[in-house]
Amino acid sequence: MKHKVPCWLLLFSFLCPSGKLFLQEVPKATPHNRNAFFALCMDTADEKKRTIAEQAEMLHELGFDGVAHLWLDQLEERIDACQKNHLTLQQVYFSVDMSLAQPYDSRLKEKLPLLKGMKTQLALLINGGKPSDTSLDDRAVETIGDILALCEPNEVQVVLYPHVHYWCEKVSDCVRLAKRFPPGKIGVMFNLCHWIAIDEEKNLTPLLESAIPYPVAVSINGTDSHDEIVNTQGNWLQPLDSGSYNLVPLFQILKTLDYRGPIGLQCYGIPGDTKEHLERSMKKWKTLITIPPTAVLL
Repeated sequence: MKHKVPCWLLLFSFLCPSGKLFLQEVPKATPHNRNAFFALCMDTADEKKRTIAEQAEMLHELGFDGVAHLWLDQLEERIDACQKNHLTLQQVYFSVDMSLAQPYDSRLKEKLPLLKGMKTQLALLINGGKPSDTSLDDRAVETIGDILALCEPNEVQVVLYPHVHYWCEKVSDCVRLAKRFPPGKIGVMFNLCHWIAIDEEKNLTPLLESAIPYPVAVSINGTDSHDEIVNTQGNWLQPLDSGSYNLVPLFQILKTLDYRGPIGLQCYGIPGDTKEHLERSMKKWKTLITIPPTAVLL
């Protein structure tokens, strides 16, 4: 089913050379035409050390649409907890190391059938070389292609996850690799915390424009500015309601670009009782989703 394209977007597609890419089918929005909101890495520093079942109950109670899972261990338990609490298993994070003869966990083939029909994304964190070293592109494309061949029969979408200090470090790295595949095969993710950490671009619009043509995901969090973090006066991972970085322009741009994909709340390493900071972030989220699009792209 194709979404109706607003008139302003048709005009923009005529004026912008890449605009025609916005006319591709976008992920289905959740009820009330909003982005699905899921939590990731919320268990990495929880002082309550909640079980996977307890995490799912908590997320459902707080109003989250879904959750992400790190690696392949306890995947069955996570799936069961999601099903019992009406949550989507939005993403499974998966590590690839191109410096190894076997660059990824060979259990992937046996685990993927568990995800069939769940509309889950497999988010690849690719390392094993100097950040953004294009000489490794062919090796990476071969590896991604092997993983894609395993994922497609199980209806699992492959998404490239840019991670600071990793070989695939930038959104632009992900886009470069995705372009080596037929349209729609490989997705690209934008992660606010990693973008802040490497200070990839000052202007978000061209960066997000480049990613939007692909089945994309976004993660957000409260954060301070790049300069504050570099000067050790800031923190790059905080609840949504804290940090000096203004999230409003990001949401305006996403809405202007008609982005309807999932948005994840990055919670890696945030200390304390996870429920307390998730409650704060959910309250802030409800204000952010009311922000209107910009009249003109910034």
